[in-house]
Amino acid sequence: LWETFDAKRGGFGSAPKFPPAMALEFLMRNFSRTGNEQCKLMIDKTCEAMARGGLFDHLSGGFARYSVDSAWVVPHFEKMLYDNALLLRIYLHWWRITGSPLAIKVVRETADFLVTELRTRDGGFASSLDADSLTASGTMEEGAFYVWHPRELEAALGERRATKAQELFHVTPEGTFEHGASTLQLLKDPDDVAEFMEIRAILKEQRDSRPRPQRDDKVIASWNGLAIAALAEAGLLLDVPEWLIAAHESAQLLIDVHKQPNGSFIRSSRDGLANLDAPGVLEDYANVAEGFLSLFQCTGEEKWLNEAGSIVEYIRTHFSDGDGGFFDTSHNAPVVTANARPRDPGDGATPSGWSATAHALLTYSALTGDATYRQDAIRALGIYGAVAARQPRWAGWGLAACEALLNGPREVAIVGNAGDHLTRALHVAALMSATRGAVIAVGRANDNSHAAALLHHRLEVNDGPAAYVCRNFNCLLPVTTPEELKKAMLKD
Repeated sequence: LWETFDAKRGGFGSAPKFPPAMALEFLMRNFSRTGNEQCKLMIDKTCEAMARGGLFDHLSGGFARYSVDSAWVVPHFEKMLYDNALLLRIYLHWWRITGSPLAIKVVRETADFLVTELRTRDGGFASSLDADSLTASGTMEEGAFYVWHPRELEAALGERRATKAQELFHVTPEGTFEHGASTLQLLKDPDDVAEFMEIRAILKEQRDSRPRPQRDDKVIASWNGLAIAALAEAGLLLDVPEWLIAAHESAQLLIDVHKQPNGSFIRSSRDGLANLDAPGVLEDYANVAEGFLSLFQCTGEEKWLNEAGSIVEYIRTHFSDGDGGFFDTSHNAPVVTANARPRDPGDGATPSGWSATAHALLTYSALTGDATYRQDAIRALGIYGAVAARQPRWAGWGLAACEALLNGPREVAIVGNAGDHLTRALHVAALMSATRGAVIAVGRANDNSHAAALLHHRLEVNDGPAAYVCRNFNCLLPVTTPEELKKAMLKD
């Protein structure tokens, strides 16, 4: 990764540049284990460059699909659900390991973008916002909704504030885009935050009066799974119940509309109606399982662990290639190419179905104590040494799972009463410390009926909540404070 890293501008390779979410997750987990400063530099430089450049929407949050240049100035303005779900989680994790104020700003604004602009009437998340929109002259042009001329800033803000806005957002007389227009960038933090927020609010209100890009309202199962995982984690860590509710409603839509009586999933729906001609592919099942597992870990609701278990079993039955890997299509799906089923472990714009399945298997095994799922995960991950040697940027999600495997993964069982402030404090501390793919179960003490065997036989301490840090169900002594839990999570 270091060999293709752009040390000047962040990211990997040259133009066009896509957000390398899966590689960044691997680098963060590797840095947490090794302290490798090259990893840290790649993470910090790339995350900051994407957040400050034109790829990020500095007025209403959210990321565009990719940058057409190598400096993150001009995006392809389409906003995809999968990018924003993946990057929301990446910036949450960047904040978790660095405490970066920029990271937490991006988290808040991206999560708000998801629930404000992509949420559908039926509780899911729409696929995308178009790049094109109508101009004042009535023609469709890419970026018309997002870019600014100096004269537009002056009309909205007045001469003095327009000058300030040009400096803040790097809007130049020559323009950084087309026809003298500029994308908005925020290359440094404003000196006067209050004035900046006023300018930003005025420009957002002015921009909202423009013709908006159209929205693709299809609900894609895989991408909603990614959004569920990101919003559940962010909602718990930042104590924003609205995000957790949105994650829960999206998950319920997938069960009510996409899941079929035989346990299969439909890939897409619209207005609450499943597209029965679009059977789910491996990434749909695996990313939905990942979303459900995250929702369980953040809420303690056993339903989502059980649903994830059903999906994992379906994958093992219908997608396994019999040699440790997975086909991208179910064995009973329509054959697209004669006598061939695709089988690709490499990540693309989203995690590959293969690597996402490995994550789900590993997490489910760690929560339930069933070692057969762990062995399946190990077999699936065996290919990633070869993939990473050839194309490391396309192996990030598999390598991230390998880091979790090297860490055990670490298992955290938290027992206490729901709603108790100390139970919640332990829960948040565990998630804040889960830098290498740790799994978390929270529930009642000594509840041996719970689907998460990790909670079985766990007792409170002095009639109060307690946390157990384990590997392969071998646990350290219980701790009762967030500070003790953070220390326990660091022990080898």
